[in-house]
Amino acid sequence: MALVLHAGNSNKNAFKSLIAAAYSGVPVELVKNFEMGVSNKTPEFLKMNPLGKVPVLETPDGPIFESNAIARYVTRLKSDNPLYGSSLIEYAHIEQWIDFAATEIDTNIGRWLYPRLGFGPYLPPAEEAAISALKRALGALNTHLASNTYLVGHSVTLADIIMTCNLYLGFIRVLTKTFTSEFPHVERYFWTMVNQPNFHKIMGEVKQAEAVIPVQSARKPSQPKEPVKPKTKNEPKKEAKEHAKPKAEDADEEEEAPKPKPKNPLDLLPPSKMILDEWKRLYSNTKTNFREVAIKGFWDMYDPEGYSLWFCDYKYNDENTVSFVTLNKVGGFLQRMDLARKYAFGKMLVIGSEPPFKVKGLWLFRGQEIPQFVMEECYDMELYEWTKVDISDEAQKERVSQMIEDQEPFEGEALLDAKCFK
Repeated sequence: MALVLHAGNSNKNAFKSLIAAAYSGVPVELVKNFEMGVSNKTPEFLKMNPLGKVPVLETPDGPIFESNAIARYVTRLKSDNPLYGSSLIEYAHIEQWIDFAATEIDTNIGRWLYPRLGFGPYLPPAEEAAISALKRALGALNTHLASNTYLVGHSVTLADIIMTCNLYLGFIRVLTKTFTSEFPHVERYFWTMVNQPNFHKIMGEVKQAEAVIPVQSARKPSQPKEPVKPKTKNEPKKEAKEHAKPKAEDADEEEEAPKPKPKNPLDLLPPSKMILDEWKRLYSNTKTNFREVAIKGFWDMYDPEGYSLWFCDYKYNDENTVSFVTLNKVGGFLQRMDLARKYAFGKMLVIGSEPPFKVKGLWLFRGQEIPQFVMEECYDMELYEWTKVDISDEAQKERVSQMIEDQEPFEGEALLDAKCFK
């Protein structure tokens, strides 16, 4: 009798036991027509796993949940299975790498990926911490694989199956070639594993992510629609006078007249001689002699009474250890600043040729302070130290010019990238 595995056919945690079964010659079948969010909410499924999580293995002796436990069970159904090594020390090392794959690899890939998919709040500092921890783990794995084809011994073990399945979701969703190229032995190992016949039979063709999946909006449970109440055939028509209710009675049924949108306080400031759109056009259209044309034009236009300049420095530059993550972080900040587009111009520089990278910026805001609505609605603002520019200080004024110009090297270091908000 084949064991029955309850999971979808693309579930990386189900892959573990299916691949182990293929190596062990143990018959395991996927349940037919499994639908996540439906099949795992039935009373029958919840009797097997009260949490409703997948996969669950149905056996003659009762159900088993938790993917690593299922994979261990399937492997142990074959006596003296080489997937568990040939000695006590190999067995211990296999268990060691299974735990490593769960706590260091799978956990940190999940902390990076799941908030981006909308399963929980997306917080850039938390993402940065997850990527840093994952990078540390992959570095340790890369060092081990520099002198080992497999995790333990000289053939595939259960540790390789679980490690590869845990890496799988990362490789197809967030671990781009740019990221994994820092860990060449992990790359070699992963592609060697997924192209083994027993892996390929279960996983199919594996394609590495070309870009990190963008941040999705948080998922909310769908609200059941209120059923439409059918009209009875003999229901008497309401008298016309019933619809002519006094205004007070209709207050909760009628839509309120739209209230005029309150003016932004910045629109109430005295007119400025600086026309922001004219500066943005000059910046965009200047292709040559930038210092002589655009920079000079900026200072000719600049109105220190109507506008203010601000330097910003990212508070957590030591955490900027991954180049594309740092660039994504800055890009996300600029997207969230869109609410200030009418009142601001900005330059964000990512500085350094190797990690940790420094993030520094220059912002032009309408008014003499950073707009309050920006501080309240763009949470990234709190991640930076803000310093008002003193244009009477020639050194600060020159620094402003250099940042607008994307001068390189900037303060003695190479520019990794420069982004403009206009």
